[in-house]
Amino acid sequence: MNSSDQHLGASLSARASTNNERHWHSTTFRWLSIYAAIFALSLIVLVGLMGWSVTTKMELDNDLLMQWQLIYFKSIDSQHLPQAIRQRMEHEHMHTNYYGLFAPDGRYLIGDILKLPDGLPPDTSKRTLEGGLVVAGQTRAPAVRALADRWPDGTRLVIARDLSHVLLIRKTILSTLIGGGLLCLIASFATGALLSIRQMRRVQAIRRATLRIADGDINQRLPTGGQDELDMLAHLVNHMLDRIEQLMEQVKGACDGIAHDLRTPLAHVRTLLANVADDARPVSEAEARRMIDQARAETDALLNRFRALLRISEIGAVRRRGGFESMDLSALVRDVSELYEPVAEDRGVSWVVEVEDAPAILGDRALLFEAFGNLLDNAVKFAANNGRVQIRLALRARGPELTVTDDGPGIPEQERAFVLKPAYRSERTRHLPGSGLGLSIVAAVADLHDFAIRIDNNPSGPGTAVRIECWSHAMD
Repeated sequence: MNSSDQHLGASLSARASTNNERHWHSTTFRWLSIYAAIFALSLIVLVGLMGWSVTTKMELDNDLLMQWQLIYFKSIDSQHLPQAIRQRMEHEHMHTNYYGLFAPDGRYLIGDILKLPDGLPPDTSKRTLEGGLVVAGQTRAPAVRALADRWPDGTRLVIARDLSHVLLIRKTILSTLIGGGLLCLIASFATGALLSIRQMRRVQAIRRATLRIADGDINQRLPTGGQDELDMLAHLVNHMLDRIEQLMEQVKGACDGIAHDLRTPLAHVRTLLANVADDARPVSEAEARRMIDQARAETDALLNRFRALLRISEIGAVRRRGGFESMDLSALVRDVSELYEPVAEDRGVSWVVEVEDAPAILGDRALLFEAFGNLLDNAVKFAANNGRVQIRLALRARGPELTVTDDGPGIPEQERAFVLKPAYRSERTRHLPGSGLGLSIVAAVADLHDFAIRIDNNPSGPGTAVRIECWSHAMD
């Protein structure tokens, strides 16, 4: 293990130790804490609402029953009232109702309520008494709902209903609710803690992969498989890394191709200059001029290649589409075809143009003119002597499609992906003059417009058919 790996391992260990201490500070745990606070507050409100609702319902039901009992006792005259209370007490087996009759001075007359409750007004107002009622035969005062009424002779009647069983039910319900809520809260905290630890482990794995990528290991990829936001982000980053790796390979391939193509002309120029400067080999003025002209031609070819590379770079640097405008693609194809038709005639190449009227598209006319021109120039250059080039613009389901077909040597299937890269030249055409950058410019312009390029065999014989699908492939 080299020093860089040791440094990376130490850094990862230190970061992992720090992250283990910060499990409780993760976003998952913070959101869980907020949820727990909201849940606890909601539980308190729910318990309070249920307690109030049950108590209110309980009081209303008991008040209604006591009101009917009071109406019954009021229907009896004062002389028979003690007898009516005694009969009610004899038939009361559940001990849910209590009665008490008291003299005007508060003395006990009859009933199982032995003492006039304090604070109970004789105006039929209902009160809940917890511990303030003295009942015969009970050492512990029950919780009751009570009312009192005054008779014309000053006698006071007290009616009460036992609430013990109702309060017990309410207490059981509220206790169950509180216990279940606390259990759910504890379970939520435990689950959140486990999820937080799991998420932090995933974040640590992502951080380790990111640190290795930052140290130059471009083949590393972020771990995936969580099927959540982190997983979606990891897929996006991995897609970006794939694209960066692809671009780096393209740059490397372009550099290798440039080095290969420039080596021969530079060697020619050096040899020519060495021959001119070599005093040991006298040359005539005509021969010296010829060698200088040849060196100039080789130098011009080199400059043309560099200009083409710079042009590809300029096109690739155009990211804004503010210069795009609605344009007539059919007219553009006709203009480019007319420009290169004389070149084809000079080589004796048959020139066939078939252009259908296409709807207007958004694009940069100057760049598309340059790209289509390079495509036609290649077709004329690589067509067979007295061969045939066909330019066809046809309407497809998704938009217009430009197809340029020649009967040249063709492009092998395994090389079709490479000929669109800068400075790549097929082995079949390396002997012909050229820089190998024409199709690269076409690819750069097509990429800027989100068009797609397809390279196929000539369907009617030897040669190549290059198709440009002139519609957006951004969502494909």
